[in-house]
Amino acid sequence: MVLSKWKLILLLMAVGLGSGVFWAYQQYYQTLNTKLTFNQPTLYELKRGQNLHHLLAYLEDEAGLPESWPVKLLVRFEPTLAELKAGTYELSPGMNVQQVLLLLASGKEKLFEIRLVEGFRWRDWQGQMQAHPHLLSAQLTELEAQLKPEGGSLEGWLMPDTYHFTRGMQASVLVKRAYLEMQKFLLEQWPKRKPDLPYASPYEALIMASIVEKETGLAEERPRIAAVFVNRLRKNMRLQTDPTVIYGMGDAFDGDIRRQDLRTATPYNTYVIKGLPPTPIAMVSRDALMAALHPIDSEELYFVSRNDGSHVFSTNLADHNAAVRQYQLKK
Repeated sequence: MVLSKWKLILLLMAVGLGSGVFWAYQQYYQTLNTKLTFNQPTLYELKRGQNLHHLLAYLEDEAGLPESWPVKLLVRFEPTLAELKAGTYELSPGMNVQQVLLLLASGKEKLFEIRLVEGFRWRDWQGQMQAHPHLLSAQLTELEAQLKPEGGSLEGWLMPDTYHFTRGMQASVLVKRAYLEMQKFLLEQWPKRKPDLPYASPYEALIMASIVEKETGLAEERPRIAAVFVNRLRKNMRLQTDPTVIYGMGDAFDGDIRRQDLRTATPYNTYVIKGLPPTPIAMVSRDALMAALHPIDSEELYFVSRNDGSHVFSTNLADHNAAVRQYQLKK
């Protein structure tokens, strides 16, 4: 049977339309499911006021997105995918454009972290935060005036931990979080302390904990170190601990303590003053604070380093001097 001219034209149009629809579907499916060309985790920032148009332009330029019209068609069917939230996101190798849309619509920004270490001073923490490329540190110098911590300084008042944050967060937000964590922990643990400790307040326990923190890195020694200092306080003996001297020397400390330094009066020189120094001398871990609040029962009054991180403890000066000769003067 021979088709008429018009029937042939209509058949060809139908075939062509079908082919076009099939081609369009192929393009649509392939565009939405093809992996983007990120070969490593990549940070992408969608700024406030930007939208899907800005994202698609970026993906076309930087990630090999072949066409944008399939994505625009997709969001007509799934309008929530176009509700992108401003922020900084990590785009991973192997992601397709649908996964990118889901990520930005979820608002799950890339979290950065900073480890604020026990035993460091407030000035050390400030330096860490100022050096972090994704933190804003403009307000750090104003914090002590805002928070008004006991003792007038944030020294010792911030809880060491690994803190997570989104890009561009003010470092002051992390500091306030660390301050509240330490306040909460100290006030929770203070009523549970060992009876009859020679501390007049939770703040004095915090000061003691900072000294314990600086004297040893061995967790098992902390309650024993704390017991030595508690025993000395009870006997009205000077604490005679080098870390307080170093803290009081400030920038003058060059790595060595000399006899003259031990004799120079500062509020922190516990070879000269009796009792505790006026503020903590470092940031305090939970373990050091628990040791200060729960020292072991002992009669020890002295300790000296073995130069391997551990210490020899003594109950009398003669034994202590012998340990000093063995481990320090022979060094």
